[in-house]
Amino acid sequence: MAKSKIIKANEKIAEKVVGTFEKIEDSVVGGYTKIEDAFVDRYLTKDDETIEEAKARLRKEKA
Repeated sequence: MAKSKIIKANEKIAEKVVGTFEKIEDSVVGGYTKIEDAFVDRYLTKDDETIEEAKARLRKEKA
């Protein structure tokens, strides 16, 4: 069966909406990650400890 023009148009719109949402989501999550890393680096790292090591240590202390 051939798809109508309306169905094809709706599919294109849906693809664009989903793509835009994914871009926004990536931006928000990326921004949150940068803020988290900056906070950990500034306030929670100890003597020459990397951000990843500090996060691992904090997770271990929490458990």
